[in-house]
Amino acid sequence: MAVDKPGLSVKIGDISFKNPVLTASGTFGYGREFEPFVNLHRLGGIVVKGISLEPRRGNPPPRIVETAGGMLNAIGLENVGVQRFIDEKMDYLRGIGTRVIVNILGDSLDDYSLLAEKVSGVAGISAIEVNISCPNVKKGGVAFGTDAGMARAVTEAVCSKSAIPVIVKLSPNVTDITAIAKAVEDGGAHAVSLINTLLGMAIDIRSKRPRLANVVGGLSGPAIKPVALRMVWQVANAVKIPVIGIGGITTAEDAIEFLLAGATAIEVGTANFVDPSATEKIVNGIEQYLIANKMENINQLIGGLRI
Repeated sequence: MAVDKPGLSVKIGDISFKNPVLTASGTFGYGREFEPFVNLHRLGGIVVKGISLEPRRGNPPPRIVETAGGMLNAIGLENVGVQRFIDEKMDYLRGIGTRVIVNILGDSLDDYSLLAEKVSGVAGISAIEVNISCPNVKKGGVAFGTDAGMARAVTEAVCSKSAIPVIVKLSPNVTDITAIAKAVEDGGAHAVSLINTLLGMAIDIRSKRPRLANVVGGLSGPAIKPVALRMVWQVANAVKIPVIGIGGITTAEDAIEFLLAGATAIEVGTANFVDPSATEKIVNGIEQYLIANKMENINQLIGGLRI
């Protein structure tokens, strides 16, 4: 039977998304920057640049370096701060007709709690994504996402103050990512997204100095896709909550691999810098794949990996 218009809608928590293609935080600004290149209404959701309680200037340059098959970044979580975001960015985002997810970051449990409380009551924000790759300043700078106990604690802190679904973004810089995923699930997370960037560095052999002012940075892009895909598959088989796949997704075929591995949705990151219309092309490509394979609904595809 021919399928003319397959169903693309997916659900995360109590929220339905028109399709599974979201933008990855930090690669799509606050949405408006991509208006000339993408039909924003066509996307399943926009995950905005990470937001902190107070504005952050980020790290000094150089803070982006191209690598084989990807890029290193050490932006330093530069952002306008939560109040300016609400006052200056949300009016535009509310008018797009696409789900808005706010990525939050902090240095302590109190930071995360207060941020969750501030953003969860704002009209037009559908969900919170929690960046737990940040250092806990009260625990000697250890990243929240590298310790199961701390990951659960920050999840509980956010969930206790949030009236909307909470997605926890997992760090790949751990021995066993499924242990962290289970911890945040136990802490009340409605979904997990993964992976955040892998730690890496680059050296200028002429000056014998690091190519990033911060010395190390986050590796993203196609180079990390096999690692991300493996971790998504592992986590999807370890938890009952939805999984959002991130890492090196540049084409519809990449996205479909993540969906087959068990992801309910995906986020497109570094590809936005190479092709600003990548997200919309991926939505169209997934739709064409479902039509070609006579699938009436995307849920027939999710978790369809055959072992």
